[in-house]
Amino acid sequence: MEWKVRGIRGATTVPENTVTALAEAVNELLDEIEVHNKFQAEDIVCVFFTTTADLDQVFPAAVARKRLGWNHVPLIDLQQMHVQGSLKRCIRILIQVNTCLPQSAMIHRYLRQAQTLRPDLDVQLK
Repeated sequence: MEWKVRGIRGATTVPENTVTALAEAVNELLDEIEVHNKFQAEDIVCVFFTTTADLDQVFPAAVARKRLGWNHVPLIDLQQMHVQGSLKRCIRILIQVNTCLPQSAMIHRYLRQAQTLRPDLDVQLK
């Protein structure tokens, strides 16, 4: 069994720029990614969050840091590059994890309006 660092992507949107809406969306996205990729916090190398400029009420990393076991995970927040006409109120994520699975086995999750970003990854999961 050979362990490698693999990347898991995801994104979601929020209906409004509030702490509650942001926290709910971040936790929902992380729950989905964790459940479908079956990793533990100690498997995480690091996590990058980006948000569009219209989200400024709380850092997604501050929300993630409250999760069980995530207090030692390296987390960083960045502002997403603005592209004219791009999706509003969007949170994107890149999680790097140690795993023995191939990159092709990683399940990426795009929720809410962010499903339009990667329709090729919009699979019905059980």
